[in-house]
Amino acid sequence: MVASTRLMHLLAPGLIAVFLGNAVSSQELEERAPAVITPPNRAFNHWVDSWASMPQLTELHNLPPAPFNTTGLVFANTTVRQTVRLTLGGDLLRIRISNAFGGSNLPITGVSVALPAGGVSGISEVQAGTSQRVTFSGEESVLIPQGALVVSDPIQLKPAVKAATILTVTIYSKEGQTTNSVTSHPGSRTTSWFARGDHLDANDLPAAVEGQAEGEAKTGVAHWYWLSAVEVWAAKRNTAVVIVGDSITDGRGSTDNANNRWPDLLLNRLLASRRPSLQSLAIINQAAGGNRILNDGLGPNALSRIDRDVLAHSSVTHAIIFEGVNDIGTASTDAGVQAALANRIIWSFKQIVERLHAHDIVAIGATITPFGGPGQGYSDPNREATRKKVNEWIRTGRVFDAVADFDKVLADPDAPGQLLEAYNTGDYLHPNVAGFQAIVDKFPLNVFDLRL
Repeated sequence: MVASTRLMHLLAPGLIAVFLGNAVSSQELEERAPAVITPPNRAFNHWVDSWASMPQLTELHNLPPAPFNTTGLVFANTTVRQTVRLTLGGDLLRIRISNAFGGSNLPITGVSVALPAGGVSGISEVQAGTSQRVTFSGEESVLIPQGALVVSDPIQLKPAVKAATILTVTIYSKEGQTTNSVTSHPGSRTTSWFARGDHLDANDLPAAVEGQAEGEAKTGVAHWYWLSAVEVWAAKRNTAVVIVGDSITDGRGSTDNANNRWPDLLLNRLLASRRPSLQSLAIINQAAGGNRILNDGLGPNALSRIDRDVLAHSSVTHAIIFEGVNDIGTASTDAGVQAALANRIIWSFKQIVERLHAHDIVAIGATITPFGGPGQGYSDPNREATRKKVNEWIRTGRVFDAVADFDKVLADPDAPGQLLEAYNTGDYLHPNVAGFQAIVDKFPLNVFDLRL
């Protein structure tokens, strides 16, 4: 046993180097590896997710534009700079990069984090002097296997990040990913920036000038690529609330780079509450446009992704389930089909709650909001009957630990199957920012006092 343990100690550095794609001697590895911060006070602190996006397989029309996307190769010799809004502060942070849907291994040459200029979302410039390199088990480069994710070493930004801080994460890949199947989150509602070359430590990506080759000037698109989570090291009183949802939660109807999706507005209300118990909560948005409970759509179905998108996140105590509209709206209008679907949705909610309770997570059910109206493809009397049946069960079924009645807040009292006009983006399905604010204003904050 002693000999075996000694052998493992001798082999470990080499094995790590092979995983990272750099076959070097253990002595070379030790000489060049930067010091890794060890989080202090483990008895009183823990990691909490402060931001996350739901990883998805990128559709063809959401792949990066040329020249960052060619047949079988994406982001070769490219710097990708992205901004995210943290929902909880901490002394240390670490990031997660996902290759969940990648068609090949993902070679990351380097990563840096910084604070954006002006502290705002969606810009390519960072504050001078705030950029720090990121390592993964002591190495700056990492090769992420197909289907896997990696977690960085702890990073200490000065000053320490607070809730609502905007963070810039810059990723450079020299080789690029040899596939057109890429992990991303298309519904970022936040501009990300690309430029050819290594600009990890640059204060800004290159602006367009005459005579530049294609791709040398920065290009912006409203998608996130590869980046899946940011965690913070915080006192154990701090925990996370995960919201599982579809395009309404993902921010359809919000303003790009304004952080006014309803989960963002909920965070604002928590921070303004002056209640320490509410200010200690992180809000994690795990929604995707077109998502359904029972069948895959844009991303895996909700029933299948609970493990990855809720249980695998750090220090989760509450989950809000706001799903179902796309199951109802994409199913046949036949009365029998819709009646059976209502029962299936109710069954799926019971399954989700059972799995959440097994991990001591409080389950909060949100009622399905109206979708009736002229020109709305989901609008149909039989579909409306399904929505009513499911909502009545959410309210009275006593399976969820608490209920957020979004339907009651957004529905037109004179036409309960439709959104109130003041909250309608125009498609009779997605609320506007005023609608988001309305459901946040009526959200029962006392549900966050519940613990299992």
